[in-house]
Amino acid sequence: MKVSYRPHTVPVLIWTLAAALVLCGVGVIATENTKSCKLFSESDSERKVLSRLEPLTKKNFTVETKIGEESYTYVFQLCGDAGGIQGAGIIQIEGKEKANKKTIIGMYNATQAIGGSDWVMLIYRNGEKYDGHCSKERRKAIVMISCNSKVEMGQLEVVLEDRDRLQECFYLFELDSSAVCPVVKPQLSTGSIVLIIGFCLLAVYLIGGFLYQRLIVGAKGMEQFPNYAFWVEVGNLAADGCDFVCRSRNREERPDNRGVATESMEEDQEERDDHLLPM
Repeated sequence: MKVSYRPHTVPVLIWTLAAALVLCGVGVIATENTKSCKLFSESDSERKVLSRLEPLTKKNFTVETKIGEESYTYVFQLCGDAGGIQGAGIIQIEGKEKANKKTIIGMYNATQAIGGSDWVMLIYRNGEKYDGHCSKERRKAIVMISCNSKVEMGQLEVVLEDRDRLQECFYLFELDSSAVCPVVKPQLSTGSIVLIIGFCLLAVYLIGGFLYQRLIVGAKGMEQFPNYAFWVEVGNLAADGCDFVCRSRNREERPDNRGVATESMEEDQEERDDHLLPM
């Protein structure tokens, strides 16, 4: 059997394959963004949690805060160099001048990712050591990313800096994003399912009946419509049914028989009175 190809289908196939390759390439590039984060302890579960944060990569989130007379600016970047400092996930800038002191709070080459159904807790470890707090241990930053379906990328907020302890001090930040929201699968109600089935059956009835009337019966014009004679009389049948159910007049006495019934009653009365006449 010889198969023939149409010439115009070849460019279509080429463009389809090219588009598929481009989309695949974009997907590969996109997944590389979170791979620059080095997990503190490599695991597939944490890597999967990180992949949920893909839309937030390559973005700088900045927030300013004041503690007394001191002003601090925090810069956060997911799996990227915050403030242009290599390896820094979150930095703290003291004061408003660019030349002021910059402190690395956490490194993205020591990342932890813990996730729930609608939240992700990102932890950056191995920041610069405290000068006199927390036994001079290294700083640690925790970013709590919560689901907010109305916001693609919210504003970074500083919750607290807990340094009044001997160990395990941390900076806590909050961020809202739709990236961590669970995927909601559309669900059809029972009524919707019934309507869809009804429309499908109606389409099958109309199309199948039309083809049958045209191809098998050989009907033309409006007669190609399936059960055309029945549907033409639907209005009259509905009117008769409504008249039968809703009207209150006596259905046993028909108007066209009233005259006949009266005459027959008069004749019967005359016959019954004949025996009263004197003989």
